[in-house]
Amino acid sequence: MLITQTIDDTRSAVDAAKAHGRRVGLVPTMGFLHEGHLSLIDVARSAGAEFIVVSIFVNPRQFGPNEDFARYPRDEDGDVRLLLGKDVDVLFLPAVETMYPPGSQTTVSVGAVAKPLEGARRPGHFDGVATIVLKLFEIVQPDVAAFGRKDAQQCAVIDRMVRDLDLPVSLAFGETMREPDGLAMSSRNSYLTPEQRAIAPVLHRALRAGEDALRHDVESVDSIERLMHTVAAEGAGVEVDYLALVDPETFEPPVDFDRDLLVAGAVRIGKTRLIDNIRIPKEAIPHTKIG
Repeated sequence: MLITQTIDDTRSAVDAAKAHGRRVGLVPTMGFLHEGHLSLIDVARSAGAEFIVVSIFVNPRQFGPNEDFARYPRDEDGDVRLLLGKDVDVLFLPAVETMYPPGSQTTVSVGAVAKPLEGARRPGHFDGVATIVLKLFEIVQPDVAAFGRKDAQQCAVIDRMVRDLDLPVSLAFGETMREPDGLAMSSRNSYLTPEQRAIAPVLHRALRAGEDALRHDVESVDSIERLMHTVAAEGAGVEVDYLALVDPETFEPPVDFDRDLLVAGAVRIGKTRLIDNIRIPKEAIPHTKIG
């Protein structure tokens, strides 16, 4: 595995691979890797990538002023060991000054899909995400880029950007990887104390309750969301940020049930904010109109 820290070195490695006809796959991450990240390498390969570039960059522009940029978990040595076991070709480890040189001002604003839920609660977050992803696309020029569906709204934002800007990259999305008790794998899970970790699966249980209600003829968005809040309240000390039933294309409340739908949630347990979602296919929903 080649480890690069500069844009020129990364481009040179990719150019050499493309000169030999290899399809390039990109897996952007913020490091502190777990099985969810590693599964995206397999997703990229399944989508046809033959030369895998993983980037690790804790992007300051997607963190708000009171968020956890400074304490976000980092373990470069551990990440390298894990990636060596996945036959990754290039690990791109840029410094902040590499990605945002002094005087850098340009940002990407994606529009309506970036406004609800996470966008409303974390102003500027998705502008920071879209900007760094576009920069990585320009540096690596991947044929395929893989992202995890745990960050469902992020996936929708990136998909919108790719379509709107006619970017020549195919997106591949990996399903959420979970612990045995249902908790979605996340680097931020490392913040949880043992007591908080025992409570954390209540978010997934709340979303499952919403999914089950939708699959069993509950026809009211309000009823489904109230049920999810009731289940989440079973977790001592859990502070609900949102629990919502939305259209996974717009992240607004659905206009009808004749489409795929998404139950999505964010909660705080102590100082840790967790997000999760479950997508319900149209075929599994027994009704088409909102009651």
